[in-house]
Amino acid sequence: MKNNPKILRAWCFYDWANSVHALVIVSAIFPVYYGGVTTSEEFGKQVNFFGIWLKNSVLFSYTVSFSFLLIVFLMPILSSVADYTGDKKGFMRFFVYLGSFSSMALSFFTTDTLNISIILFSFSLVGYSGSLVFYNAYLPEIATEDQFDRISARGYALGFIGSVILMIFNLMMLLN
Repeated sequence: MKNNPKILRAWCFYDWANSVHALVIVSAIFPVYYGGVTTSEEFGKQVNFFGIWLKNSVLFSYTVSFSFLLIVFLMPILSSVADYTGDKKGFMRFFVYLGSFSSMALSFFTTDTLNISIILFSFSLVGYSGSLVFYNAYLPEIATEDQFDRISARGYALGFIGSVILMIFNLMMLLN
């Protein structure tokens, strides 16, 4: 049944939940933490990633680029499989769990866990991006075309609000 308020609200609140990843993990808090952990007196900003010495900012950029490149190649195939099998929800669930658990595991990120933490950061990006593909594919199934803009804008607004609330909370925690 399209335009069910409960389903539309749930769809919008998924944006509330996932948008914090883009703000907190990708652009604001984690990059600063990453820079602090990967800078040392002995090596400066150089890090050893599986035997390859790189500047820490280069490794960060390579990780983000690799993750999104992986998504570019995976998503056309996986979304086709999901459409063919009718299992969009299963694919979305997989990517949500991948992103969520990878993001949670980043709390163990130290200089000693650099290699695995970079892989987990990459998985968090793949999970976040992959889940969005299937999340966006649900809109035509839950809303009529005349409601797309309104519902999409509501989801975007909730995502923005949720991100800002968590950012303020995180900054308060860091400052205290």
